[in-house]
Amino acid sequence: MKNLLYIFAIVLLTSFKVSDNAEKEINWITLEEAIELQKEEPRKIIMDVYTNWCGPCKMLDKHTFHNEDVVDYVNKHYYAVKFNAEGNASVTYKDKTFSNPNYNPANANRRNSAHEFSRYLQVRAHPSMVFFDESANVIAPPI
Repeated sequence: MKNLLYIFAIVLLTSFKVSDNAEKEINWITLEEAIELQKEEPRKIIMDVYTNWCGPCKMLDKHTFHNEDVVDYVNKHYYAVKFNAEGNASVTYKDKTFSNPNYNPANANRRNSAHEFSRYLQVRAHPSMVFFDESANVIAPPI
């Protein structure tokens, strides 16, 4: 019986993954922060345009944006911006401030009105990725 408990304790202890490093994450920042950082170190910007209610957005975040290889690549080569296409945050881009004047806080985790900036970017589906060059110009329409 003592040996059985000993074996059980070893199996239990070795079944837990022990790691020296915390889970790696993409360094998400605001668009304004990314544009400021471009002045010191030019890099392209990758923007994840998501909504709170979007299932595929959550899957992308969970399975892709937490993949160690993706995290390393994005953090090394891009400034990463996460933008809620139906959120309430104001965004200043090219000397113009965009907001969501029809935002309804009661719908924070449900469909809400589209943010002016997502309309400006021509985002019509979620998730979408928008890429900006090293001068913060949109490279291509969202994909």
